[in-house]
Amino acid sequence: MSDTIQFEDFSKIDLRVGTIIEVANFPEARKPAYQLTIDFGELGIKKTSAQITTLYKKEELLQKQIVAVVNFPKKQIATFMSDCLVLGAVNGQDVVLLNPENKVKNGSPVS
Repeated sequence: MSDTIQFEDFSKIDLRVGTIIEVANFPEARKPAYQLTIDFGELGIKKTSAQITTLYKKEELLQKQIVAVVNFPKKQIATFMSDCLVLGAVNGQDVVLLNPENKVKNGSPVS
């Protein structure tokens, strides 16, 4: 387990649900990854990269809802600018995306 944090620390993290609307290969990444474009409703469209190529095909990611951190600063990843972080459970070398059980409005907060 990591260091213990206070609830106030956790409450600073803005977790939202979004829908993946575009998926592209990311050959410049050090490890195999996709570039994802995600619709967060009123928060707008955000992009990120994700090392999820072993479990997910591009076609099955389209229109999939996911959970992401949307209030990190932008980060340069190779030739790509990421402005959110998709969340997933790490299982060895694989990452299983976290997603709502039922469809919800894009931009819905996660608490």
